[in-house]
Amino acid sequence: MHKKINNLIHLLEDGLLIFTLAAMILLALSQIVLRNVFETGIEWSEPLLRILVLWLGLLGAIAATKKNHHISIDVITRMLPKNGKFATDIINNLFSALVCAVIAYYSTRFVMMEYEEGITAFADVPAWLCESIIPVGFGLMTLRFVINIGCAIKDHTSDKQPKPE
Repeated sequence: MHKKINNLIHLLEDGLLIFTLAAMILLALSQIVLRNVFETGIEWSEPLLRILVLWLGLLGAIAATKKNHHISIDVITRMLPKNGKFATDIINNLFSALVCAVIAYYSTRFVMMEYEEGITAFADVPAWLCESIIPVGFGLMTLRFVINIGCAIKDHTSDKQPKPE
């Protein structure tokens, strides 16, 4: 059951990532054609493309944390013994979770302020709705880093237990 839910979440994330990228490409191409051929354009396409870049970046970051494929500096980690690698994994994931949690907290406050002010991003679309990916994305990344800590601990303890022969 856990595996099915996890696979569904991964499928939704990947689908949203693909949809966002496709929407960006189609909107940019249509804007180019409209400008060059018909000498017109979609007035709100530029701000929407900027917002889609934000969404794509954060969705990509969420996807990167899915299987622990995010950017990390592991030059020293490769030379460490197994216990050293375990410790650095825990420290890295804990630090990453804390940073993402702080960003999620403050971005939530920012989005709430935008909601209260009633600011619009484009074409009567509220800015808070466009910016909501920031706290959601960093919140999900926080959760993923915490899960990575749990997985590292589980893997480390299962490696220490004797295997039945």
